[in-house]
Amino acid sequence: VPNNYGDLHGNIFKSFINSNLYKENFKKLPVICLSVSTNRTYHRTGNHHPILGFEYQQHEFSLTDQYFGKMGMEVRYFMPRNSMAPLAFYFCGDFLSDYSGLELIATISTMESFQKVYRPEIYNANSAASDCYQPSLKNQDYSITRIIYDREERSQLATAQGIYTEEHFIKPYQDFLA
Repeated sequence: VPNNYGDLHGNIFKSFINSNLYKENFKKLPVICLSVSTNRTYHRTGNHHPILGFEYQQHEFSLTDQYFGKMGMEVRYFMPRNSMAPLAFYFCGDFLSDYSGLELIATISTMESFQKVYRPEIYNANSAASDCYQPSLKNQDYSITRIIYDREERSQLATAQGIYTEEHFIKPYQDFLA
């Protein structure tokens, strides 16, 4: 991974959320919710939030955590009630105080639905994460959703988008972006 991995996106994101345009249209900073990393182990803490559920921690930031860190975001992991695995919540500011219960519920509901399709081995598992949890896409004990999601196609699309962005955005505007 290059040393400057995520720097450009991080700087663009920080400029955007600090812009007058953002502040005129949004009263709060964004929360981004993703699946937990499959190459990290998460440990349940004694902390329990009435909406977010049990908090988990891990000892070393993943590449995704580092990437969002470049955007000025912190991460916390929570497993909401009736969920099978923790979710990663990326945020700026005070995550537990800055958002209403309804905002947190909406974020959880959206991501739980999406993650059951995107990562059924983790989020549509037939048993919930334990106190010490290692997510795995090789988990065989999960329920298949009726929605087909093609991971290989997504990877190919991501590569094509990266090449397009490099050719039409990064290279032509390299001096400005630097």
